[in-house]
Amino acid sequence: MFRKSIKASIIIIYLVIIAGAVVRMTGSGMGCPDWPKCFGYYIPPTEESQLRWEPEHDYFKGQVIIVEESLKVAKEAFTSSDRYDQAHWSTYEKHDYAEFNAAHTWIEYINRLLGALAGIAILIMCISSFGQWKKNKKLTLFSILCLVLLLFQAWLGATVVYSVLSPVRITIHMLVALLLVALLIYILKLSSNEDSSLISTFTFRNLLVFAVILSLIQVAMGTQVRQFVDEQIDSVGYSNKSEWLENPNLVFYAHRSFSILVLLVNAGIWWLNRSRKLGFKLTNWMIVLVGVEILTGIAMYYLDFPFLSQPLHLVFAALLFGVQFYILMQSFEANLISKNKTHDL
Repeated sequence: MFRKSIKASIIIIYLVIIAGAVVRMTGSGMGCPDWPKCFGYYIPPTEESQLRWEPEHDYFKGQVIIVEESLKVAKEAFTSSDRYDQAHWSTYEKHDYAEFNAAHTWIEYINRLLGALAGIAILIMCISSFGQWKKNKKLTLFSILCLVLLLFQAWLGATVVYSVLSPVRITIHMLVALLLVALLIYILKLSSNEDSSLISTFTFRNLLVFAVILSLIQVAMGTQVRQFVDEQIDSVGYSNKSEWLENPNLVFYAHRSFSILVLLVNAGIWWLNRSRKLGFKLTNWMIVLVGVEILTGIAMYYLDFPFLSQPLHLVFAALLFGVQFYILMQSFEANLISKNKTHDL
């Protein structure tokens, strides 16, 4: 039960990352301008008419409507008269964004539902971890830490909305999601009883550490590049894709240059595993993910952002990080052979 809950949590966290990538691609981040509800509803509206003031209409406490390009929140449950009465409403003070787009609202709502599902999965994992207390206290302690980190991530999600999609908070939000993935993978490996037949070397392990750090840096810079693209979309329009990266900023060039280093480091890991016969089969998948990641990046720049290239680029980066971290955990469990014995580099 415990290990199944860990695996389920990892899968759902990746689904949340995928949903977040779609939210970013479609510009749906403010589809629900309040948090944790959506326009005051547990199930969001589907038509703009649901957000207009109406006479002789029943309103519930906390319901949100749009009046003169601002959000109004019902102070209590009441039935409206034939005229709008400001006394029943308070102005939403977290921000001044007040637009409705049904598609954006439901894309963001699905993202939040998956986040809630991730919370349930990790809560189940945390509860079931107490059955492992006598066997390994670390499993329970790290499971609790995972739940705390998820709650922090939920709070971050709220601040992203309140800040009207601050680039810095979006970056932190993404990095915390990857830290959740890493922590869950660590708990999964910690709960394993399998004896490792793998062999590791100091160089192999250190390259893996470097590769994981590089991936985190690349994701952080990638979110900043995405913010630049969003600003370009606002400036030149969605249809002018060829102009989105016409005059890129310095972060873009750093992000692109780092991709060469990422390729070289991961290729070195793959080559060491193959030449020394260390037995880490997942290095093949790691190279595949690096290749796809680079190809989607090239497609965005030279082919003017083909459909789904942006979310796929982010999702494959997250998958690459997960695979790298899992291999790193395997390397710490593996039998470490001395440098002289293996003629390591």
